[in-house]
Amino acid sequence: MRPVVRGSWPLDAEGEQKNFAQYQNARKDLIDRLGAYCSYCEMQLDASLAVEHIQPKDSHPSKALHWNNFLLACTHCNSTKGAKNIDLNDYLWPDWDNTFRALDYQQGIVTSVPGIEQAKADRMIRLVGLNKMPKPSDNASDRRWLSRIEAWSMAERANQRLSRCNTDEMRDQILDTVKSKGYWSIWMTQFRDHPDMLKRLIEAFPGTCTQCFDATDNYAPVSRMGGVC
Repeated sequence: MRPVVRGSWPLDAEGEQKNFAQYQNARKDLIDRLGAYCSYCEMQLDASLAVEHIQPKDSHPSKALHWNNFLLACTHCNSTKGAKNIDLNDYLWPDWDNTFRALDYQQGIVTSVPGIEQAKADRMIRLVGLNKMPKPSDNASDRRWLSRIEAWSMAERANQRLSRCNTDEMRDQILDTVKSKGYWSIWMTQFRDHPDMLKRLIEAFPGTCTQCFDATDNYAPVSRMGGVC
């Protein structure tokens, strides 16, 4: 799960904090800051990308229009998370922690990394349904698992092509593919032995928390200042 920086409250033309009359009005600013990706599963979406309330607006009405309570979510992550009244301290959050450091990606499977706030990582996985797998009776409405497998295969092939044609043009083409497909963590995992590609992936996606990666140590993930991992 990509660690992100939402940034300070957006300002209007007069330099004042924007007044979001409806929470949906924050969508453009969030996309400008974070890209058109689900903050949880990392799927790229041009449409059907919702403004998601970290703390549900029904039980926290004072935060219904609060910028710092917003992320972006696809239909499935948003509906799975639902309106559960949660304790924020029980989970890891992409806008607060280095969630990439605590979650492991292997093909379609997302699991917690042993020993790194594992209980909180497991709760986040369950909260948005990253552990869901299709059943024979499913009508393929939730394609997150299948899409992760597709992204894994694409990233694997791209890694092989880069080994045969290690040029800036190939690297740029890979980045174009990643940005159109999403699933940033899968590409980061596939290219973990290519520091230059890691640097490019971190810089290519708007809002990625650069402080979560040590540029002096081949962009290894590190604990996030102020977070729990």
